[in-house]
Order: sequence, then C-alpha cells, then structure tokens
Amino acid sequence: MEIRQVGAELLPDVGELFEGNSTTRGCYCMWFLLAAKEMDAGWGGGNRVRFEAAVRESGEPFGVLAYDDDDGRPLGWAAVGPRSRYARILRSPLMKTRDPAEDDRVWMVPCFFVRVGARKAGTTERLLTAAVETAAGHGATAVEGFPLAGPGPHRDDRYLGTEGLFAACGFHEVARPSPRRVVMRRLLV
Repeated sequence: MEIRQVGAELLPDVGELFEGNSTTRGCYCMWFLLAAKEMDAGWGGGNRVRFEAAVRESGEPFGVLAYDDDDGRPLGWAAVGPRSRYARILRSPLMKTRDPAEDDRVWMVPCFFVRVGARKAGTTERLLTAAVETAAGHGATAVEGFPLAGPGPHRDDRYLGTEGLFAACGFHEVARPSPRRVVMRRLLV
C-alpha cells in the first residue's frame, strides 16, 4: 500500500474515493471545518467545491490517501492538519481543556474513511501512522485525535477512529470529556 499526502494534485483521486460513498460524497471531509448550517447547505456538492478550494489555497496537506497496490485505486483517507484549521472542533465541548496557544502547532486527525472491500486490513492504522509522519514533517509539536472511547463494539461514528487504534499508534489519553469520547495525543518533540 502506498500512502501520499493530499495536495491539489491528488484532488481527482480524493474525488474518486469520496464519490463512491453517499456519506463522503456529501460531507467531503468538511464536517469539522464548517458550522452545521453551512455543512448542511453544502451537502449537494457545495462541500466538494469548498474542500477543493481549501486544498488549493493551503500550503499544507489536507490529509493522506492510501492506494491499492494491485490496481492503484485510492482506498482510504485520513484528514490531518493544524488544529486551527478545524473551527468546529475548536468550538466543541470535547476540546474545552485544550490550550488555544497550541492550535497552530498541534495537528489533528479528526476522521478516516476506508472503502468497502479494503476494511479490516490494517488500512486505518497505516493511515494514522502516515498522518503522524505528515504532521511531524510539517513542524507539528504533537498530534491529537478524539476517537471513540473504550473497547466497543463501535457501530456508529467509526470515522473518528477508536481509542485502541490511537493507542496502538503511540497516542496517550489527555482527556475523557464524555463516556463515548477520549482526546488522545502523541508528542512529536
């Protein structure tokens, strides 16, 4: 499996992956960037337009994309970027204990998507590892996520990742703001 950082040149590949699923086709990984009203209004294609514009304007990657070794098709995605990029996260009660002074230096991995047929093969763990490497390569001091807490089973919201996944990739709990969610961090310096 090859994993690449997503910039403007990979937008067609992101489109190929996201258009194959009704949720990613509507969300286009904008959930954590937009207010709910804006998000809902963009569900019919506007979120894709906003996502592509944001990627083109950014000097930093917007995520990492995994490719199938056999056919070269994109098979998985993890969003990654500075915490300051994710306005909706910053307003969330889940992040109320964060230090706002770190928002540009601490990066987030808020969501994952792996297409059907490629799941349960370690793809999400490899995406998280690549996301951490991407953050480190762009000067992040730490990487955070706010996955589902506990051992599960987790039927809903798996796009957030799980506590076990983040722990397996070297993350440690920094807050447990609700019974269902845990904020986890991996220091890079």
